[in-house]
Amino acid sequence: MNEPTLRNSRLALAGGLAIALAVGGTGFLIGRGTSPREVVPPAAAPVATAPAVVQPAPSLPDPRDIVKTRADLIALASQAADALASGRPLPKAAADLAGQRFELRLPFGCRGPSDADSDSPMRWRYDAEARALRVHVAPVIWSGADLGASEDGSATGMIAEGFWIPRPWTANETCPAAQDSAAPTGADAVTLPGQTLAVAQFADGAVQGLRDGKPYETVVRAAPDEVPADQGLQLRLRGRIGGTADRSPVACRQPAGPEQRPICIIAVTLDDVAIDNPRTGKTLATWSADRASLPDR
Repeated sequence: MNEPTLRNSRLALAGGLAIALAVGGTGFLIGRGTSPREVVPPAAAPVATAPAVVQPAPSLPDPRDIVKTRADLIALASQAADALASGRPLPKAAADLAGQRFELRLPFGCRGPSDADSDSPMRWRYDAEARALRVHVAPVIWSGADLGASEDGSATGMIAEGFWIPRPWTANETCPAAQDSAAPTGADAVTLPGQTLAVAQFADGAVQGLRDGKPYETVVRAAPDEVPADQGLQLRLRGRIGGTADRSPVACRQPAGPEQRPICIIAVTLDDVAIDNPRTGKTLATWSADRASLPDR
């Protein structure tokens, strides 16, 4: 048996080392090839930021375009009455109502038709034979003495023409639900001492722009089922709150002294006057301010 020489031993060791390195390298390559590779995510695309949109603040309606109602007019008169009774000026918020629009409905004829010979200022009657509904509405005229003296005496020659607001303690614009049974059907309305609130157009010593008491009258054809009965009719007034001789929107006075409830007249400028039938929802006639002598329809 031949003993290994030193050279053979070195060759054997070198060969074994080479084989080990080859096997290890091959395993490394195989393992690297089969192992999951780390996936580098693509760079995110820059996101475009939309510029912030500044929303405009909601615009408030012009106070002059807000239509004042019966309740607003009653509140105005209440403030004016309180100012008169307490000796204070009218609050600025109330005084600033001058120029604002309003719409007011005044019920009348709530007790039914009037007699043919009635002289009630606001009345209606139905002619069954002619099938005609006849309506008569006469404004009230107040002279300077009725209006009271202004601070500078400018109200002496003033004239006002308008209408009393019935039942000024309620904002309801229809006939009362329950009628007083003590008064017979068809009875004329009575001008009561308790009438304390009116709306009127003011003129300086002349009736220019006023009707001089001339009534609003109309006759329309109506079927029996269109007769207003206990619902009455409505006088509809539209326009703007005006000014008195003192340039105040309302004038109040106490002719019987400080213990009397103040009587107030709200100054207005009328655009049109109409008569409505609440039973049918129809407008019977309309008078424009520039054509006050004749109804438009």
